[in-house]
Amino acid sequence: MDLKDDPYVAAYPETLPFWQAAAEGRLLLKFCRQCGRTHWYPRALCPHCHSAELEWREASGKGTVYSCTVVRRPEPPYVLALVRVDEGTTLLTNIVDCDPETVQIGQRVSLCFRPAAEGRSMPYFRPLAE
Repeated sequence: MDLKDDPYVAAYPETLPFWQAAAEGRLLLKFCRQCGRTHWYPRALCPHCHSAELEWREASGKGTVYSCTVVRRPEPPYVLALVRVDEGTTLLTNIVDCDPETVQIGQRVSLCFRPAAEGRSMPYFRPLAE
């Protein structure tokens, strides 16, 4: 399916560049030229200073677990986490490719993408090898 035909993207057209980049395995974040901060979730105005002077910037794909919990229902367990990316904003995501019991606050993680049921590529994070 073409992303432009996706009902979610059609309802939120400002997210199209994000989903297009995700399909290519890249994470784009909105950056405000007025206050110099990145933000997530993509929107037309900066949530920090309300400026419309925004641009998309590619993120490094690295971050730190800010908070996490292991969800045990339904089976198998999975990790729901807030990851603070190196660009300064925080994303709600899952930590994958690991034993859920080993994920810790402060742990370094890196970006990966997986297909979602709707067909879009979703960003996830996995522990960085030490």
